[in-house]
Amino acid sequence: MAPPTGPLRLAAAIDGTDQYAAPYYIELARLAERGVLDFVTLDDTFGPPGDGQGRLDALAVLARVAPATERIGLVPTVTTTHTEPFHVSSAVATLDWVSRGRAGWTVAVSATVAEARLVGRRPAALAPELWAEAGEVADVSARLWDSWEDDAEIRDTATGRFVDRDKLHYVDFEGGAFRVRGPAIVPRPPQGHPVVAVAATDPATWDTAARHADVVSVRATDAGGAGRIRDELRRRAAEYGRDPGALTVLASVAVDLGGGEGAAEPDPAQGSLTARDGAPPLYRGGPVDLADLIAGWHSAGAVDGFHIAPVDPPRDLERFVNGTVALLQHRGLFRTFYPGTTLREHLGRPRPANRYARAREDAR
Repeated sequence: MAPPTGPLRLAAAIDGTDQYAAPYYIELARLAERGVLDFVTLDDTFGPPGDGQGRLDALAVLARVAPATERIGLVPTVTTTHTEPFHVSSAVATLDWVSRGRAGWTVAVSATVAEARLVGRRPAALAPELWAEAGEVADVSARLWDSWEDDAEIRDTATGRFVDRDKLHYVDFEGGAFRVRGPAIVPRPPQGHPVVAVAATDPATWDTAARHADVVSVRATDAGGAGRIRDELRRRAAEYGRDPGALTVLASVAVDLGGGEGAAEPDPAQGSLTARDGAPPLYRGGPVDLADLIAGWHSAGAVDGFHIAPVDPPRDLERFVNGTVALLQHRGLFRTFYPGTTLREHLGRPRPANRYARAREDAR
């Protein structure tokens, strides 16, 4: 494992069971914002609700949260399977506009027969095929965001011209399962490209994550395991011609802080996490020990930060922010204010140049 390459990053899930009212999500997002977390996530799936549990559309919910918050990044899960890439690109760009540059999206796929039947457009496919398609959706989304140059809007009342058509571009993209011509119907987002996240839960996701993601969450029960996945993802990113340091890798951990502070682990750099099939490993203990675990993994270079999923969101996120995060801030290990206004600025990532404007400049 390499030493840490940047400041500690922290994010949190604000999911809820049978929660249909906006105040629930707004209050959790505001709580995370008070802790100066980089972003919050909201999960989503095409899967049918079970046991009477329904769910709302994550992207639409965070569009409602956007005007009720000021700095926190907003990252919904967006499923690329059975979904038109042009509509995905437009929806994520819209979230970036209404949040004034705080949007991201977690790329997800739909692999089950039951979900395919719900939509009825195509049969279920194997994970490698779905993740290859997801990578193409991420690629064409970025091209669509660039299809408007930053100064394409001219709004010239005297001539009646709204856009400079020389600065709108056709993307002419053909993937394995779709074709998109463009240009986009939404102007280039404030961040240029909203942040792309991938939950790299198994090797089938790794190429897509390494090639397209800005943020990757991984699952491991010890620092060594997390570090090995991080190194592999960065190796693959380099093979795709990317700067490996541009990949922010977070450890995904479910957190149960309901039992109060327990005895410290013998080695906080390793900590004690319980593995769970199909879910992030579980931490159960107190805020102080959790702060030690986070600091230990980060200082060892295992990960760039943590994405925590509170078991009981109202209770555990409050204890995480006011306990764990406050302690990390007191130790000088986590920031106490936002360095900018956009999610890319929170993560220390530059705004991407527009590919079409850059190509024109290079041709001169």
